[in-house]
Amino acid sequence: MTTANSPTDWISVTGLEKGFETDSYALDHSVDLGGRTLELHDASGNVRRLDIEHDRLRIDGGEAVKARVTSLRQGVYLLDWLDEQTRPTTSFTVVLDTLSDSYTQVTGTLPTFDVIKTGLYERALGGRALTDVRAEISHGTLNRPFSDGACPHALTDELIGVRNLYRYSPTEMYEHVYLNEHFYTWHCLKGVEKNLCDTDACHYYRITDELYLFIWREKIVPTLGIVMIDEQNHRSDGKIFGVGDTEEAPLANFPVASFCHRLNETEYLDER
Repeated sequence: MTTANSPTDWISVTGLEKGFETDSYALDHSVDLGGRTLELHDASGNVRRLDIEHDRLRIDGGEAVKARVTSLRQGVYLLDWLDEQTRPTTSFTVVLDTLSDSYTQVTGTLPTFDVIKTGLYERALGGRALTDVRAEISHGTLNRPFSDGACPHALTDELIGVRNLYRYSPTEMYEHVYLNEHFYTWHCLKGVEKNLCDTDACHYYRITDELYLFIWREKIVPTLGIVMIDEQNHRSDGKIFGVGDTEEAPLANFPVASFCHRLNETEYLDER
């Protein structure tokens, strides 16, 4: 019998990674950009040079770091890496759009364990955000000087009201309900988080027709999720970034990709 005081089955991000590893539908590493040098021009006039060699990346000629490059749609790539030496709780994810010669970058930062220990009730009464997972989102141009409007990636409401099903492996299946411009609900139907669900902060960007960048920030177990959703080809690909089991444990930063499809869509009346 289940009682109101029964424990829940929340697990760490490290535990989630182990569940997603088995027969994962993660995309293969893309070699399209191997051997290429890309210049990222931002709105402040700064330029960064990225030298990509298979699964290694050099930024402005610095030390090589391990990176992951994938592609859901021809000409659009997702590049992800950690800067473990200088900013160990920070991840960098860049949508490289060679179709429009532009990019969107998500710089994600995880909270320390001292911050994590602050309860949700205290946060709410103190007027603080319920999660201290941060996502700084910026846009720029690829291999050309920046100009206003040169990057077509923009906030979108095209997914709001949609309910999607995501199969990440034979054992892991979730649904998402995109509620409004600030929040969505996730629900594990099958897998290591079965029957768990929550509503978390999120951000939506349209990259091109039926191709979206979706970012979420969880509050119970501090987690940053960044995925591309291709509604044309019914695939998603991205990563989950989170703290380890203990303060001394390494961070988890692992790929997640799925076969997905739309379950239904809710349309609201104009007077909403």
